[in-house]
Amino acid sequence: MAEATDVVLVGGGIMSATLGILLKELEPSWEITIIERLNDVALESSQAFNNAGTGHSALCELNYAPLGADGTVDPTRALGIAEQFHISRQLWASLVEEGKLTDRSFINSVPHMSLVMNADHCAYMHKRFDAFKTQKLFEKMEFSTDRAKIAEWAPLTINGRQESQPVAATYSAEGTDVDFGSLTRQMVQYLTSKGVKLKLNRHVENISREADNAWVIKTVATDNGDNPLTFRSRFVFLGAGGGALSLLQKTGIPEGKGYGGFPVSGLFLRNNDEATAAQHNAKVYGQASVGAPPMSVPHLDTRHVDGKRFLMFGPYAGFKPNFLKQGSLMDLPRSIHLDNLMPILHAGWDNMPLTKYLIGELRKTKEERIASLLEYYPQANPDDWELITAGQRVQVIKKDAKKGGVLQFGTELVTHSDGSLAALLGASPGASTAVPLMLRLMHTCFPERAETWKTRLQELIPGYGIKLNDNTDLAEEIISHTAKVLGIHH
Repeated sequence: MAEATDVVLVGGGIMSATLGILLKELEPSWEITIIERLNDVALESSQAFNNAGTGHSALCELNYAPLGADGTVDPTRALGIAEQFHISRQLWASLVEEGKLTDRSFINSVPHMSLVMNADHCAYMHKRFDAFKTQKLFEKMEFSTDRAKIAEWAPLTINGRQESQPVAATYSAEGTDVDFGSLTRQMVQYLTSKGVKLKLNRHVENISREADNAWVIKTVATDNGDNPLTFRSRFVFLGAGGGALSLLQKTGIPEGKGYGGFPVSGLFLRNNDEATAAQHNAKVYGQASVGAPPMSVPHLDTRHVDGKRFLMFGPYAGFKPNFLKQGSLMDLPRSIHLDNLMPILHAGWDNMPLTKYLIGELRKTKEERIASLLEYYPQANPDDWELITAGQRVQVIKKDAKKGGVLQFGTELVTHSDGSLAALLGASPGASTAVPLMLRLMHTCFPERAETWKTRLQELIPGYGIKLNDNTDLAEEIISHTAKVLGIHH
């Protein structure tokens, strides 16, 4: 007998938790069920050491505002990402104010920096700063080529560096570090206290549609493949990170045809020594090497996880064919179907430099990885660092009329034409933009409810529907208020 529920959220990560919170606030009477294949929530991409935790606000990520062919820097994309992060922050602050999140330690003030180390990159950095400083969301950013000043901001990056090497940096004191694992767990804890059903250790075997348009989700226990449980629902969200593609393919919806996925593993060097971590309070992002994908931008990060401070450096790319860290080595081969074979082949052909880059990364020795670290932290002791595997990222491959197939580095929302099912594919900037992504999903899937939801959404997100960058006074008021509530620097 199938268990009836209004909403099924597949995957116990930050996306499902965010959508669950929004729907519970807007439609308290709706019955919601979260299905997770592991024995707890937030163990895959939302787990702290499985993602960058940067709180992507485009303050330091140079790939969001590259140097244009005409020699100028356009801040538009960076501003879009910054706006989205502020939307997420506003919801979190409201949930703290209303007592729905009780522990603010999931977010910490950690300045965001960009650091470059040759004359051409220094010239670009100055242009980027000039393009950013006139924008409200970036107005507090500082720029310097003075080594003493940069050493004040991040001493480990300057101490021991050759005097002859040109350096330039930007510094944004309002940057943050976010533990999305802690945030997800708190959100889900609140949801279960409000009657949301959490089904752990459940693998989704099949998703099909009945004649009455209800979706039927068949699950089995992950530990023994037995103990079947079936759910019937009018709305399904596939928010299972890298696992969402395989689930989308099970639904058979026409909108999901032609999508493929290319998995990339992230590896990081982690320093667990608290004395070393205490000397560095910043996320320092550099320039990606030529031919490297945007997700490979090197960064030396301060991380706050479970009340302890760490230093992390990376990422280094790895390759495994599984779509989830705790997935199957058959994930990639099983995902290749007739409808996505040509897009995958075309995207592969067009991205040969990426393939070469990955092969080069896979061949790297520990000494070569440490050499990259020494570029950003010249006096690092190799013995203090351990290599850890972060989460799996599955880059989206989609059909393209001109090229046949393209590889994307962002996120892709795929929705059924009647709004009854949605899937989120892709990776960065991911978690940081969870709230605006889920708002877009809700407007796409429930357009008839947009008007009735508006008032409550504006209570939860005071800047809802407004571009803060274009509204100086309102931006100042909202940003300072959320910072105060969340206990972070403004």
